[in-house]
Amino acid sequence: MRNIALGRYMPLKSIVNDMDPRAKLVILFVLMIAIFIPAGFWGYLPIALFILAALKLSKLSISFAMRSVKPMLFMMFFLTVINVLVVKTGVLWFQLGWFTIYSDAVIQTAYIIIRLTLMIILTTILTATTKPLDLTLGIEKLLKPLEAVGVPAHIVAMMISIALRFIPTLIEETQRIMNAQASRGVDLENGTLKEKITAVLALIVPLFVSAFDRADQLANAMEARGYDPNKTRTRYKTLKMANADYAGMFLAVAVLLLNIVLWKTGL
Repeated sequence: MRNIALGRYMPLKSIVNDMDPRAKLVILFVLMIAIFIPAGFWGYLPIALFILAALKLSKLSISFAMRSVKPMLFMMFFLTVINVLVVKTGVLWFQLGWFTIYSDAVIQTAYIIIRLTLMIILTTILTATTKPLDLTLGIEKLLKPLEAVGVPAHIVAMMISIALRFIPTLIEETQRIMNAQASRGVDLENGTLKEKITAVLALIVPLFVSAFDRADQLANAMEARGYDPNKTRTRYKTLKMANADYAGMFLAVAVLLLNIVLWKTGL
């Protein structure tokens, strides 16, 4: 668990940890919209500054946040290769025989990588500074108005929080299975393509079995405690907004508006 960042709660005493989960969810949602505003590379600067300030206030290190990006490095490399091979517009930057690299391919790849990195780090800050139960309560409160149109707010919130909670658990289980397979002579790194596929199958099958077993254990534990999502539930903890919550949401909206201005003015 030491090397896992995404989905791992860090019980630190900080301003961000003490914030209302609803405010943090709203900030995440607003900044996600800001990330996809086509404001150019300058549009990512205020978002990056906001993230750095959030890391500082939450007492999380940059290295901790970047650890959550490591599992996505292969996908980023794959997207880079695909873009270089497919996108053939813009200025020709490099050519070696049939292999060419155009400016639009590089720029488009940079946009994708930056967006993915920012989204992952934002999600990491949320999960690292918010308890799973508080996150469930915050999502449920935000989705409460949608119950008027038949959306089961509590069930959706519980599903999302459980999924986030079990990300580090499944990663840890994957590492444990990989170590067990390696001790039995399975090589996941070397060999032919067929041997690698066989090795991956030897990893995926027990991982799925373990995941379903954990889900069954969780369901039994919830039933044993009398959990019923359709019953009216009381709360020991009530959520209350503070000045820090309003300030964070205000800054997030300011970042979004700044990106819209940059987009519309073409700066």
